[in-house]
Amino acid sequence: MRGEPSCPKCGGRVRAPGLFADSWQCGVHGAVHPLQPVIPPSVEALGVVVNRARVPVWMPWPLPVGWLFTGVAFAGDDRTGGRATAVACSGPAPLGGAGELLLVAEELGVGLGARYAGIPGPDPGPQMCVDQHPHAKVLAAGRPTPLWHVGGVPEDRAVFAGEARGLWLWAVVWPEQSGLLMYDELVLTDLRDAGAEVELLPCGALSPRLLS
Repeated sequence: MRGEPSCPKCGGRVRAPGLFADSWQCGVHGAVHPLQPVIPPSVEALGVVVNRARVPVWMPWPLPVGWLFTGVAFAGDDRTGGRATAVACSGPAPLGGAGELLLVAEELGVGLGARYAGIPGPDPGPQMCVDQHPHAKVLAAGRPTPLWHVGGVPEDRAVFAGEARGLWLWAVVWPEQSGLLMYDELVLTDLRDAGAEVELLPCGALSPRLLS
């Protein structure tokens, strides 16, 4: 498990702010919001991210039957706060077997969602099929939110993206057939607005998707 911040776009090493730069620096991407080390899923770990986040922390709530919370990550630091969040869940896939869902909320240009989607970043716009009707719809914080397929992704996953609360919302699903999950109009809650019921959140083992 990584113990140091990394670049949210490529996973490479980053340099902390110093004498010559007031932001975290990646040798490839320049100034970035650092992806903080991922720790095992727990209600406490989730609380840390929720308290630091300046963007939504989206989660299907209630979770689909049999699904578990399997990790959380964020990009940012103590000075800037969390500018991107990623929440992982896993459970029974619609067509059998195990499925995994990663929900990313981020500001323009952070690049965390594109990294998990497996496409050049930092944003989904060039790969979104917005000339077509939305391919899926979620209810995000009570608002119907259209999502479009993102093209050019690896064959092992399905990726959807759209806009919620003025920020990018990505949904990355493994395996690709589990994208059917997105056609059930999932209800997403911003955990910054959730109450004490989050303390009852069922937790599973850390998803390796967050470490990729």
